[in-house]
Amino acid sequence: MKLTIGLSQINTVLGDVQANLEKHLEIAKQARSQGADLLVFPELSLTGYVLQDLVPTLAHRPNADDPVFRPLLAASQKIDMQVGFVEVDERRRFYIAAAYLSGGQVLHVHRKVYLPTYSMFDEGRFFAWGDSVRAFDTRFGRVGMLICEDFWHASPPYLLWLDGADIFLHMSASPGRGLNGSDRLESAAWVDHINAAYASLFTAFVAHANRVGYEDGLNFWGGSALYGPNGSLLVEGPMHEEALTLGEIDLTQLHHTRARLPLLRDERPGLVARELERILHSPNPNPGR
Repeated sequence: MKLTIGLSQINTVLGDVQANLEKHLEIAKQARSQGADLLVFPELSLTGYVLQDLVPTLAHRPNADDPVFRPLLAASQKIDMQVGFVEVDERRRFYIAAAYLSGGQVLHVHRKVYLPTYSMFDEGRFFAWGDSVRAFDTRFGRVGMLICEDFWHASPPYLLWLDGADIFLHMSASPGRGLNGSDRLESAAWVDHINAAYASLFTAFVAHANRVGYEDGLNFWGGSALYGPNGSLLVEGPMHEEALTLGEIDLTQLHHTRARLPLLRDERPGLVARELERILHSPNPNPGR
């Protein structure tokens, strides 16, 4: 089965959900006209990133009654899409979230599990932590979604892999930092390395959409990319400019890669579970949250 994925790296307007919604709908039309089956947007694509005290005023619930999600769900009748937004729950807690929309339905919502509070990041002050990492079924197979910092920790992609995900959708708002001795940003090189490594380790497809533009002094570099299950780079978007980058994947490659490199077959989650229990109940470890 072949699938065309569109990676939409956009310059989101901070705090202007309506303007961002209109851009989402226009890009969805464009992507569909170019043959895309699935469209992936960056982290917080409907709101912008440096929200701080704006968070409560920009939150939405992903359902057909919501004025922002109603047109997005209508558009998903013709193309599947992953969008980034601020979610509010029944008890007025706010989350950095991603929603997968297909056929007019919300198939899955992922709440960001790891909220960075180092360097220029301060997400933990304004958002609640997500507490679930699960794969889900789509018309293309089983998929997993992660948001930025989630992908820099080994456990979320590992859990999705064990839960059956063959396609990892990774959305981010990654700002540029440093140089790695060339004209490549150090932060961009690090993201490329992680995406390729997880594609190889989990013999899965990785689709990464990163935003572009400037916001509150931060420079978001774009460079969205699609990787195959052997870690190869399939397509890559430009740096520092808005773009819709399309790449085709062939899901039969999963069979060939995993026959050659049976990491999934030989994985031992029972051993991992036992050792985690031992570590968590040991008198000395510091396993964190």
